[in-house]
Amino acid sequence: MSEAAGQTGSAFRWLRSGEAALAAMLAAIGEARQSVRLETYMFKAGGIGDRFLQALLAASRRGVKVQVLADAFGSLGQSDSYWQPLRDAGGEFRWFNAPAWRGCRDHRKVLVVDGAAAFICGCNIAPEYFGDGVARGWRDLGMKSTSTVLAGELAEGFDAMFQRAEARPKRLHSLRRARYDTQRSEETWQLLLSGPGWGHRRLKQRVAADIARAHDIRIISAYFLPTWRLHREIVRAARRGRPVRLILAGQSDVKTAQLATRWLYPRLLRAGVEIYEYQPQVLHAKLLVLGEVVYAGSANLDTRSLNINYELLLRLEEPALAAEARSLFEHDLRRSRRIVAADWHAARSLLNRLLQAAAFLFLTKVDPYLTRRWLKQ
Repeated sequence: MSEAAGQTGSAFRWLRSGEAALAAMLAAIGEARQSVRLETYMFKAGGIGDRFLQALLAASRRGVKVQVLADAFGSLGQSDSYWQPLRDAGGEFRWFNAPAWRGCRDHRKVLVVDGAAAFICGCNIAPEYFGDGVARGWRDLGMKSTSTVLAGELAEGFDAMFQRAEARPKRLHSLRRARYDTQRSEETWQLLLSGPGWGHRRLKQRVAADIARAHDIRIISAYFLPTWRLHREIVRAARRGRPVRLILAGQSDVKTAQLATRWLYPRLLRAGVEIYEYQPQVLHAKLLVLGEVVYAGSANLDTRSLNINYELLLRLEEPALAAEARSLFEHDLRRSRRIVAADWHAARSLLNRLLQAAAFLFLTKVDPYLTRRWLKQ
């Protein structure tokens, strides 16, 4: 399987692993002549992170306007002094929403170069993402776009987040009713940006509507805790005899999320949903293939992505992109273990069920409640 593949005549190209996505982003920064906007949830020093810093420094020194935004919680432990060389070279760096433990998070992963090329990824900038997802590194995906219209929309979204990054809690509270989504679309794509408050609704509504009418549903989700409506549409589709297949995490970096997801297995299996768990590495990819519609971006189908965090999904309707997305799904399916209902029930101890129920309750009720309390301060 080639690491990167494109479609003739398309402005979009799948980047089929974290390694492919990060390498393509590095190359684009190296060719930048006007501007670099980089937004990420996690940035870790060492390895690929240091390579990014050096590429950003070089771009800034040759006169490129360089701006970097990283989430304070996602990059917890990363020293602010790490970014001083970039500031000294004329670049700008900001933390989103410090102190890190507070409320909502910027979970988007976007790179826009010269207003002409854009990268939308699931992967963060950290050593564990730099691999093929099979023999080494976490399993992830990305997409490159050469649509200048989309690049412009993403640049505007970045600029808004960059300004918002240093807002105080009361300022964030006043912004939470702002509209974070966008209806901007072209013939084959629609960009959906979301955030806390009212703005996240359109993203969920669009995904739910596509699930409801899809003749075939294939989902890869690292963290899977869908809203009630999305869960209902998935179950309904399976009960109506439509193929519904989920690839979820066999290995996860967030054990609580994995436990909560597994609490949902019994009902999904009873409805006829096929559940598979990816085996070789930690799963971090996000991919929705809903008939001929595909989604790429940062959002998982979980409570935080859908209700709390700042997220991004790109909805695409191109037959060639959908065909390759199905190929990506099959690639991961071959490396996944199917969950068989009888075996699953037999293997679940009382302790397993209690832990899964507690994790589900915490992530779907307690965490959102605490975040809402913080936003009201």
